[in-house]
Amino acid sequence: MSIADWPIAERPREKLLILGPRALSDAELLAIFLRIGVAGKSAVDLARDLLQEYGGLRPLLEASQSEFCRGLGLGNAKYAQLQAVLEMGRRHLSATMKSGDLLTSPDLVRQYLSAQLRHQPHEVFAVLFLDNQNRLITYEELFFGTIDGASVYPREVVRKAMVHNSAAVILAHNHPSGVAEPSQADQRITQRLQAALELIDVRVLDHMVVGDTEVISFAERGLL
Repeated sequence: MSIADWPIAERPREKLLILGPRALSDAELLAIFLRIGVAGKSAVDLARDLLQEYGGLRPLLEASQSEFCRGLGLGNAKYAQLQAVLEMGRRHLSATMKSGDLLTSPDLVRQYLSAQLRHQPHEVFAVLFLDNQNRLITYEELFFGTIDGASVYPREVVRKAMVHNSAAVILAHNHPSGVAEPSQADQRITQRLQAALELIDVRVLDHMVVGDTEVISFAERGLL
């Protein structure tokens, strides 16, 4: 039986319009993205098979082009479509952050940094440059390292802060191990950056460490 033959309230697209996207399962959301199934399988059946094959929605969404395109019913066009959807989500988060005080929106900052850094295979050190109202000016990934760490240069962070006429910053980096717990090295570089940025009157509001399932805030831990 095709999805068109299902009761209206059970069809993924109609269910989304009636109940909202949160009411849908991963398979139903993926089925809307796929739009059609393959011979002998509805879009929902195909979505379930793909989720099982890739180990869930996240591994599928974060798969490389070659890994993604090996899936039944997938290909370069679907990969391009998916990347466009993911990038729109990241840009929406960025635009939202530019409209308000980030100190009052820690969950939004966590979502944005997780979207930017969680999937990176190596350590990336990034900075959110903010204006004097704590609104986002820009996000920049400044230093890139191996899976064990990145070399961070305070002078370059200071230079970028001056270029953007920034009044404050939020520092961020990922732990490719998936464990977000801050290390002693993380605390040392944070102190060095604080000292360097104080010389030009730029405040360090936080340093967030992005892991696989959580983002840890230095400010909330009392480490700043």
